[in-house]
Amino acid sequence: MTTTSEQVQPRQAREDGDWRTVCPLARLQPERGVAALFGEVQVAVFRLHDDRLFALGNVDPRTGAAVLSRGIVGDRGGVPTVASPLYKESFSLLDGRCLDVEGRSVPTYPVRIHGGDVQVGLA
Repeated sequence: MTTTSEQVQPRQAREDGDWRTVCPLARLQPERGVAALFGEVQVAVFRLHDDRLFALGNVDPRTGAAVLSRGIVGDRGGVPTVASPLYKESFSLLDGRCLDVEGRSVPTYPVRIHGGDVQVGLA
């Protein structure tokens, strides 16, 4: 079992930074996630019903399994979340923090639409 006791800070990408294409926007279903692998970095990208996009690390910090993209998208007190499909711990899509376990979090990534494609910023 892998856990982290420190908060992971959101990553910022410069406009000319390292943007990676995930898929065309039309392929992302609302309230669902998709996984993308860029080298050693696993990212989960989510599209909400209002078309907002979020990107988090795909690895569940409790188990080390790459499953967050398969999680249940929801809301807790106005905060958009994804619940891990394994232990149902909810992570904020805004900042990656776990809303159930203090000090547990996943990395966040900037996300944009560029030429009709969803892109994630890695640097």
